[in-house]
Amino acid sequence: MSAETYRDAWGIPHLRAATAGELARAQGRVTARDRAWQLEVERHRAQGTSASFLGPGALSWDRLARRARLADTARRCFAALEDEDPETAAWVREYTDGVNEGLAACDAPEFARTGLAPGRWEPWTPLAVWLATHILFAGFPARLWREHITAHLGPDAVALFATDGPGTAGSNGWLVSGERTVTGHAIVAGDPHRFIEEPGVYQQIHLSCPEFDVVGLAVPGVPGIAHFGHTGTVAWAITNAMADYQDLYRERLRRTGAGVEALGPDGTWHRAARHTETIHVAGEDSVEVEVIETDRGPVIAGGPEGLDDGTPAALSLRYPPRVTADLGFGALLPLLRARRVADVDRALDAWAEPVNVVQAADTEGGLLHRVAGRVPVRATANRLRPVPAWEPGHEWTGWHTPPRAGLTDGVAVMANQRGPATPLGVEFAPPHRADRIAALLAGKERWSAADMPALHTDTHLASAGPLLDLVTALDGLGPGAAALRDRLLAWDRHMDADSADAATYAAVRGAVVRRLAAHPALAPAAVPPAYPEVLQPWLALVPRIAYALEHLLRAEDPYGIDRAEAVRAALEEVAAEPPAGTWGDTHRLAPWRALPDTSGSPEPGLSGDHDCVLCTSAVPGLTDRAARGPAARYVWDLADRRRSGWVVPHGASGVPGSPHHRDQQPLWLGGELAPVVTDFDRLTKETDD
Repeated sequence: MSAETYRDAWGIPHLRAATAGELARAQGRVTARDRAWQLEVERHRAQGTSASFLGPGALSWDRLARRARLADTARRCFAALEDEDPETAAWVREYTDGVNEGLAACDAPEFARTGLAPGRWEPWTPLAVWLATHILFAGFPARLWREHITAHLGPDAVALFATDGPGTAGSNGWLVSGERTVTGHAIVAGDPHRFIEEPGVYQQIHLSCPEFDVVGLAVPGVPGIAHFGHTGTVAWAITNAMADYQDLYRERLRRTGAGVEALGPDGTWHRAARHTETIHVAGEDSVEVEVIETDRGPVIAGGPEGLDDGTPAALSLRYPPRVTADLGFGALLPLLRARRVADVDRALDAWAEPVNVVQAADTEGGLLHRVAGRVPVRATANRLRPVPAWEPGHEWTGWHTPPRAGLTDGVAVMANQRGPATPLGVEFAPPHRADRIAALLAGKERWSAADMPALHTDTHLASAGPLLDLVTALDGLGPGAAALRDRLLAWDRHMDADSADAATYAAVRGAVVRRLAAHPALAPAAVPPAYPEVLQPWLALVPRIAYALEHLLRAEDPYGIDRAEAVRAALEEVAAEPPAGTWGDTHRLAPWRALPDTSGSPEPGLSGDHDCVLCTSAVPGLTDRAARGPAARYVWDLADRRRSGWVVPHGASGVPGSPHHRDQQPLWLGGELAPVVTDFDRLTKETDD
């Protein structure tokens, strides 16, 4: 037997092979069959060539990918893997060989639609895909926002706006020990929050060979199961630790007859690496991009002549894989082979990027709650803003020891709030999701796997408090606004899709955000610096105000803003033109697709909101539509893996028209989970490869 492919009722692939290498090859093949177009898009994004078929809208990303040297870093990391861990390197090669075999036989309709043919994957391509997926995960552009808002409001404003903002990926995760479950065995559950894409960013898969048998959520284009897995005897899951592990340096660059030089902290000009690359843009002329790398790292914005608006600035990015030539792929095979928590723990010692909080449990009662990943030791200033490359004291001097934590009353909850990773980060998510999950878990002594979807889908919005407090204090309102005030104060604070009250609250909130953004104290910050377009979401004023609203409404120094008057005006505005329907009428899914959807199917209305456990993120003041939300949900039962469950927003297949393209969406919308099936006798055999 080389490899066998089976499918369950949801079209989820279950693969069985004689060796780990054959299984990796089979995983590559089946991923190419199910997600061929997605793989093509991700390969191009990782190489900085996506504008060649997506057009000028993708150009800013391609510039960043080229200038940050993502593909070159992936090549370096794979070369180091071949030298230091040849077994893993060979396993990755098997996967890419399988991808190429699958792509050769694929019939995804997007290729005919665009006139493209699938490109070839190299052994380093999975590493490039992983790096491209996570390069913005740590939110290094937030340093630019801190600098920007400091220039307008002063340094105290930085903390005021420090929240889980646009572009940041998060997750919910909770670990319930056996002492708090009906079976006496632990449960691990949660949901990663990412931008919702179609096809989805996670692939449900089952990998089985004599060495291991694992179900979990894979990243299409990357072998194995990195983030969420269950081997039968041990299960693990992650949330974004919100750690800060990338640095931006302001560079002084000058051109010479031989190229470009950068001023170093020793007061000496040093030669910088430099070359030019060409980006092809569909429908437009090709664009040349100058790629410069100093001793700190690649220059991602500006150059010797400054930014596009002439501002004398250049920014270099220092990130761990570029420095160490290690992406942490050495952890992937040990994770698959794990049998106990101790095995997961050892595997994660090799983890590099992104930095995660990991929760794990095994059938023998072992529990794990730790940070995994590589965070450099350096000056505090490095973590807060771009620092001058020509000044000493900003170098990296080692690596932090990843922190560990325990459980409280048999439970550990992580939702990107301050926790074990606090010493490693700057900005964290508000505590609302974590507090709500902890409170719900405290409300019951014993839990089962079947109970967990009720936590996944909780819609209580604790962050509504500051706005409603101001609403309570208002008087002298017109009749319509007074009735609206009374209605909001009677609202149960649940952001349910069928709630007209939730829609009304959202309308008032959006109006408050817009009024604050237009206030003379804040409006000047609406003009961002001339950094590349791909970094602009971190510099946009309205989303920043939206996600910091509760802080702005409670701040001791309101910067001269009459907040009560802003809320009063918002109430009167909404009373004059109230929303016509429910929250779900406007709070609709807005998935990212490389090509426009031609199915004509309307996007579904959603429950939840940014600070709900059911985190479906609108951008108040800008749009009620949700581009970000639960990219998957999972419940890992350590008593019996067959009682576990999972779901993704769309389906297992990335092929439009496939019966499994969107068949899980009703489950996802309804808060239900598909069963995890691991018995091959209950599956339908598809192929012998």
